[in-house]
Amino acid sequence: MSLGVLVAIVVVGIAAVVLAVHWTGGTRDAVLSGEAHARSRFADDFPGEKVRSVLLTNPATAAFLELEGVRTGIVQAFGAHFLTRIVTPADIASVGRDGAATLVIGTRDFTWRGGRFTFADAEDADRVAARLSPANQNEQRKIA
Repeated sequence: MSLGVLVAIVVVGIAAVVLAVHWTGGTRDAVLSGEAHARSRFADDFPGEKVRSVLLTNPATAAFLELEGVRTGIVQAFGAHFLTRIVTPADIASVGRDGAATLVIGTRDFTWRGGRFTFADAEDADRVAARLSPANQNEQRKIA
């Protein structure tokens, strides 16, 4: 077999695999369909946690779940999957604003550096910012 034919076969094969993955939904980003989906996805990883309320981002690629005390659950889309975790104000390095309804959150955890989250309105952003604010570390100490 000549080198040219072999190269052509390899190129066509790789292209076919990439197209098959794309057409079957392998390149689609995950999206939360609503509060119930966020609660369900969070409960898969943290079944014993009681969720008081849920705030979805816009678009619904992340959700912030109010848990007992000052703990906050997070469900965030990463590609076609979701990351879930529980954070406290002590885990948060900074909470800043980028517009009325957008938060820029930085964490102290090297496995999740935070991100930029846009909410439906400024009120939802304010609720999440107040909950995650590093200033709430004193409240956490009172509860512990």
